[in-house]
Amino acid sequence: MRPAKLAPNLIDHFYRGGDRIAALRGIQTSSDRQPEEWLAATVCRAGEEAVGLSRTTSGELLRDLVAQDQEAWIGPAHGAARDQSDVGILFKLLDARQRLPVHVHPDRSFARKHLNCPYGKTESWLVLHTEPGGAVYLGWNVEVEAAELALRREAQDSEWMLKRMNKVEVEPGMGIFVPAGTIHSIGEGVFVAEVQEPTDFSILLEWSITTSTRDESHLGIGFDLAMQAASNQQLPPSAIDQLVQRNRLTARSGEARSLLPAAADPFFTLRLAAPADGSGSRIEAGFAIVLALSGSGSLVGKEDTVPVAAGEVLAIPYAFGNWQLVGDLQLLIGGPGVGWPANLNSGQQ
Repeated sequence: MRPAKLAPNLIDHFYRGGDRIAALRGIQTSSDRQPEEWLAATVCRAGEEAVGLSRTTSGELLRDLVAQDQEAWIGPAHGAARDQSDVGILFKLLDARQRLPVHVHPDRSFARKHLNCPYGKTESWLVLHTEPGGAVYLGWNVEVEAAELALRREAQDSEWMLKRMNKVEVEPGMGIFVPAGTIHSIGEGVFVAEVQEPTDFSILLEWSITTSTRDESHLGIGFDLAMQAASNQQLPPSAIDQLVQRNRLTARSGEARSLLPAAADPFFTLRLAAPADGSGSRIEAGFAIVLALSGSGSLVGKEDTVPVAAGEVLAIPYAFGNWQLVGDLQLLIGGPGVGWPANLNSGQQ
């Protein structure tokens, strides 16, 4: 089975951005509020029936292709997946031309209990580019009281929230793991590749800087319940160090290199393949989403060879087998977590 080349899939959103996605992918935006592209997505935006779903360049929904031959796409353990189109990962490009609102995502335990879903929304960011002084906000720098936080949220007191959050200056190549329950925001000017669990569960503490509303900010379950998904504990510098991995994206190697801290492994993987001599080591069979950052070359499978050029996105089926990268490509490879899909039922948070 051949990999599927995917058409552009820009998402209209409540914040500004998108020009750096367009430049990387060789496409055009239709507004200044298309700051996300969902790559190889088989899930939708929250509350939508089709927005977010990826199509091949020939117009087929990837969701339908996976559902029609699930074993060929995700392998022999497919029976443990969430549903017939589950691929275990959502891969995005996110171009923040304004600071994102302060928000948080639920973990798997909360999602199972209150949202009827085995996935939460743990995520990771790989910084591709940033304007000078670009930063992200990650967790509280002090313990906060739930009652005080509720008051500040209702007052939309952005200054109070940001003052109590860890501001982390970023640079290209930083891989940042964001556990579910961690309050966070991406700062203006930061462009990232994001891998996450395949849901769209976001609880906004700050909606006034966006086009969203209070009623759209609590997953439809009310803030009293939704805020139970958020940690109020301090995230100290030592803990932040464990959530950040620094990488040199220009480095070339015979091996595909992990770009994220090891804590991400149960949820998703993100690797960089950039052969030093024109050919890289073999990538093991399994569902993957690949994004060519630069260069050109081919993916060589057990029975087929597929050309790839900078800016292209492909979904790789399990049935493509072990494959090798040939050429001067610089390729991001996103995949489901180690042990997936069995670990959906293991209690892993």
